Amino acid sequence: MDAMTTIAISLESLPRGQRAVVAGIDWQGLSIPEARRLRELGFDEGVGVEVLHRSPLGRGPMACRIGRMTVALRRTVAGTIRVSPLHR
Repeated sequence: MDAMTTIAISLESLPRGQRAVVAGIDWQGLSIPEARRLRELGFDEGVGVEVLHRSPLGRGPMACRIGRMTVALRRTVAGTIRVSPLHR
């Protein structure tokens, strides 16, 4: 089974350290500046992503790796990104 046949979940709920592929982004659920920032950072379908760190108590931002970059995303933004987890 490959990444494209796996059920997509939100990036917000992806376990730390689990690699995934972006399956889709709810662009309508983002403000124009948020959508622009995601595009500038390279978030798009088919791109690999991994959750590196979450803030304590699950309220603050989370750190993700996309390509060779580490980026911080607010939980609401991460919730609009659907990912297909890769099997280890």
